[in-house]
Amino acid sequence: MKNLLIVESPAKAKTINKYLGADYVVSASYGHVRDLPKGKIGVDTEKDFEPTYVIPSKAKRTISTLKKLAGKADVVYLATDLDREGEAIAWHVMEALGLKNQNAKCKRITFSEITKTAVTTAVKNPRKINMNLVDAQQGRRVIDRLVGYNLSPLLWKKIYKGLSAGRVQSVAVRLVVEREREIEKFKPEEFWSIEAIFSREKKEFNGRLIEAEGKKIEKLTIKNEKESEEILIKLENGKYEVIDLKEKEERRQPYAPFTTSTLQQDASSRLGFSAKQTMRLAQDLYEDGLITYMRTDSVSISGEAITGMRQFISKKFPQSLPETPRIYKSKSKGAQEAHEAIRPSDINNSPESISDPRSKKLYDLIWRRALASQMKEAVLDIVEARIKNKEFVFASRGQMVKLKGWIELYPEKISEMSLPKLEVKDVVDLEKLDKTQHFTEPPARYSEATLIKALEERGIGRPSTYAPTISTIQDRGYVIRDSGRLKPEKIGMIVNDMLVENFSEIVDYNFTAKIESELDEVASGNIKWQEVVREIYVPFKKELDEKGVKIAKMDMDEKLDEKCPECKKGLIIKQSKRGRFIGCSGFPDCRYTRSYVDEKTQAKIDEGEKAIEGRKCPNCSASLKIASGRFGPFIGCSAYPKCKYIEKITQNANVKTQNDNEKPTNS
Repeated sequence: MKNLLIVESPAKAKTINKYLGADYVVSASYGHVRDLPKGKIGVDTEKDFEPTYVIPSKAKRTISTLKKLAGKADVVYLATDLDREGEAIAWHVMEALGLKNQNAKCKRITFSEITKTAVTTAVKNPRKINMNLVDAQQGRRVIDRLVGYNLSPLLWKKIYKGLSAGRVQSVAVRLVVEREREIEKFKPEEFWSIEAIFSREKKEFNGRLIEAEGKKIEKLTIKNEKESEEILIKLENGKYEVIDLKEKEERRQPYAPFTTSTLQQDASSRLGFSAKQTMRLAQDLYEDGLITYMRTDSVSISGEAITGMRQFISKKFPQSLPETPRIYKSKSKGAQEAHEAIRPSDINNSPESISDPRSKKLYDLIWRRALASQMKEAVLDIVEARIKNKEFVFASRGQMVKLKGWIELYPEKISEMSLPKLEVKDVVDLEKLDKTQHFTEPPARYSEATLIKALEERGIGRPSTYAPTISTIQDRGYVIRDSGRLKPEKIGMIVNDMLVENFSEIVDYNFTAKIESELDEVASGNIKWQEVVREIYVPFKKELDEKGVKIAKMDMDEKLDEKCPECKKGLIIKQSKRGRFIGCSGFPDCRYTRSYVDEKTQAKIDEGEKAIEGRKCPNCSASLKIASGRFGPFIGCSAYPKCKYIEKITQNANVKTQNDNEKPTNS
């Protein structure tokens, strides 16, 4: 054997293996091979934050195998991902295998897409491991360990065991909590709008009142029905005349190709995918060689890829090919322009070639967005008319698509409405007047997509952290999904309030963004990672020592108007790391407990019980039962795990859907 090439995943290894000859063995590290130890902090704060790395037990066999392969190889290529985390994994693999960064035997290679050209080019152009990138990742890992391992035990002591805090996750929870409180405090205000239907030569069109008796009509100008009625009375008579007419073209430019965050946002809004699901599917597409690397904050595309897209557009959409290529530059601070946006590795790979339906949907989205980014702008013909009756002015707007351009491939909702042919001083007929009551609405709860956007806009987190952060705050029970939106649980609000009150800097948006910016400086080689760690840890530790003693323990128990069936003492709702449960106030003398079910969940269970009456499992004829999963109760087969049939509980017992990805946790 001459050469060993190491990647993270077996799927990636399998794809790359097709592109290299018999002189190469491609093997996987299965992700991280070294990490800080579990159960202890693993960072020496007295010795310049020196970390202690260990090989997790699950990685020991992998390292043993890789050592044997490396011992036989002339050259070891470390081909882990091209971001900071990938660079750190490459360094950890090198250290675990006893290789040296300066050694000719150990070479680092990267590629943004898994194609034959990209892989073979990378092998021909190896480099050393970039220790600046490794240090940026080390700095992040050490900061997160110091914050988490110091704050989490405090939460256990003051609230209850099993809670956790983190530098980015706690800021994400704060955003959700603060939005919820905005909603709670919101007081709706009444307002009215007045619309008209006009006609000219038998063609009807709409108008909206924008000016009344010299006063501009703003959103809240007409405050009640009485005011709107008074205006309507004045509008019933008189001549409606066109006083102004403007015709123009409106050009809508295509979107830039996807970054990690914009992919997660569009996959959520267009496909209904969670951030976690999107990244899992994108990882599979990348490892199969279908798309470029999916963790990126860059919108740039290689010249070769642009040429391929323009050739494709010239054949399929010749009328939408611009004269010159479109070049995109990232607006976000710290974006790595050397990386590419997310795009198909080969634009000629049709979405129809993918068999898995979810992967196909995501690839289709990426494929369309990338192609659309190189197409002509959409052109709309706009006509704006002002129609006056006495001292009242209405605005009418017509818009029609003149040139589809990029929206032919990446559809956007454009409401087309044409106005009749009008001239200034034309008199139009009034067909109808309408008054409509409205109320101002509170800000919407965050969805996963809008929370990711909010984090990105504040400079918090990086492409690799968005999906894990959103997943973590839900796994911890701080936040739940309610009708597709993120709602804070009571415990999330309690933990947030404690952190904001006592450790404000840790959950401060600007401070968290500043740390991200300084880690970017580490990656650029401008500062040392230890300086960034020291800046956050020293004041944090001082605050922890001072306030850890002062913070009072919270009583999380809620009294129930019910007696314990065993000892007749009062029952209480208690909180544990597994969630809420009902227990006896006489504990530990009395150990009576039962599950706690809120009203919403109980209603769903009752609905499920109705749905399974008289029915058997359609797969194996065993009894059906109500089971509990991560997303609440569902109908499952009593023969699980032998039979894995499940269905959602719906309001209509006859409507069922099967989801083999959700596994029962209570069988």
